[in-house]
Amino acid sequence: MLKESHVDVLIIGAGPSGLMCANALAGAGVDFRIIDNRPVGVAAGQADGIQPRTIEVLQSYGLAEPLLKEGAQMHLCAFYNPGPDGGIERTGRAADVTAPTARYPFKITIAQASIEALFVESLKSQGISVDRPIVPSSLEISQDPAELLDPTSYPVKVVLDHIHSSDDTPEQEIVHAKFVVGADGAHSWVRKTLGFTMDGEQTDYIWGVIDFIPDTNFPDIRNRSAIHSENGSCMIIPREGDKVRFYLQMADKDVMDPETGRIDKQKVTAENLINTARRTFYPYIVNEPKEVDWCSIYIIGQRVASKFSKHDRVFIAGDACHTHSPKAGQGMNASMNDTHNLAWKLAQVLRGRADISLLTTYELERQKYAQDLIDFDREFSALFSGKPRTSENQEGVTHEEFLSAFQASGGFSSGIGVHYMPSAIVHTIHQGSASNLIIGERMLPQLFVRAADARPVEIQDMLPADTRFKLLFFVGLLTSEQLTKVRRLAEELELPTSFLQKYNFPAQGKAQSMFDIISIAAGHKDDVNFLDIPSTLRTHWSQVLIDDTDVTGRLGGGAYPRFGIDEKEITIVVVRPDGYVGMIAPSTALESMDKYFGSFLIGKTLNREA
Repeated sequence: MLKESHVDVLIIGAGPSGLMCANALAGAGVDFRIIDNRPVGVAAGQADGIQPRTIEVLQSYGLAEPLLKEGAQMHLCAFYNPGPDGGIERTGRAADVTAPTARYPFKITIAQASIEALFVESLKSQGISVDRPIVPSSLEISQDPAELLDPTSYPVKVVLDHIHSSDDTPEQEIVHAKFVVGADGAHSWVRKTLGFTMDGEQTDYIWGVIDFIPDTNFPDIRNRSAIHSENGSCMIIPREGDKVRFYLQMADKDVMDPETGRIDKQKVTAENLINTARRTFYPYIVNEPKEVDWCSIYIIGQRVASKFSKHDRVFIAGDACHTHSPKAGQGMNASMNDTHNLAWKLAQVLRGRADISLLTTYELERQKYAQDLIDFDREFSALFSGKPRTSENQEGVTHEEFLSAFQASGGFSSGIGVHYMPSAIVHTIHQGSASNLIIGERMLPQLFVRAADARPVEIQDMLPADTRFKLLFFVGLLTSEQLTKVRRLAEELELPTSFLQKYNFPAQGKAQSMFDIISIAAGHKDDVNFLDIPSTLRTHWSQVLIDDTDVTGRLGGGAYPRFGIDEKEITIVVVRPDGYVGMIAPSTALESMDKYFGSFLIGKTLNREA
């Protein structure tokens, strides 16, 4: 008899995307399994860059601290171009992160294995491990429309092969799942099984990559450096400890087999890559490396999957649905942010609190992002791989062109500028109530002080990725007239017909409540009594903040004007569980809030059929 089991979510693939999903679902108390076809996780190489927005996201799960401590940080980028003597010379330096609102104005580099280990340890502390080595061999989705629309049903059947050793016949198991997430990499079995195509193109650019401890007199070896030379281009990525990664543009003759016209893997050696670096770095010297960690080669492909989901029951994420060049440092970041976007939606649907239609917003938001990423990458890669302009080559890429593309793309490449379009969960009608908090973008970082004890707090640290919607009530300057308005609002929110009463499910076991309320007053810390805020808007003493500086006068203040909020009004900002602003409304437009939440949540008083 084949072993059979039922699970709410089956995650196929335990790279960064699958592990992010597992960690988020574990925190939400969702019943899931995560499997992987490799006996162990990745040992060396692969992705290594964490962008500023991804650091914020990891911080929202309580996981950023070890990376900040152990990873290398890239604050500067140096640019080198052909000099008059046939070698390269430095033509400029710029901040590596140009997005002005970045909470962490740098990138972190650390081995993918360390990032995966963070998630694995977090899961282990909750008694969860990756099942491996297991390979899926078949996947079927029910064609019954009623079953597909019923979130309590198990419409996906997956056959798994447990691999014991090469000569054993695998032991099979049937898993019945409510939902499946295919996070199984660029050669995704899930994507192929669903019949989704990867649309885009392969470029002619061949790049080598090597992780090693260098011995060189190159002065910017510990900064990110973009080198354009007569002998090809190179990107330097400083890594944790003394390690460095080089991305090196390779000539066909160095890596191709002349007879087959294909890449000859035998030619891809550390020695060959270092020799290429020597030609590119002239007049600087690159000696024999002290230690080589890993090296590889790739041809840049830029593709996006035709679909990210089938019947909103089987989803693909990460490299399974987008591939691009590594030099803009997006791959692992895009992958982790895919499942960060998906996990909370799955949790709310599985709890019976959100309509299954909420899941359509995953493809809507992340496919558009992936397409924007490919368009950005195509332009950036062409500039990076193009020949530099010299007196002999007037058609080449100038330093100014490259620098302006580098700086213009800063919002996008850092992840800070990700903007989700209007949908059920992005409602822009009252954007004017907080004109600089862009609906569809992530909540801006900002220091406030707690009203009760004057302790400075970063608002992002009060927005953990815990599946709850955060309701920020900007209650304004608390004059007696304003306090009357605040009390009236609290009374309205207590009515059974208000959105707060209809949709605020209480916490049940590991399932968190639906809403977390934070009140933020304008004014001076000496003038605000947090107990003046009605209890509906003051769920705990620590949840009342003031837009003022801390006791040193150095931290915080200025949020109301910075966000474009009128301190004479009461403004409500809805921050989604993934940290993005979903809706803003004045307190006089509670019906807009009701309409917003009613478009995807299931009210407490409603039954499934209503």
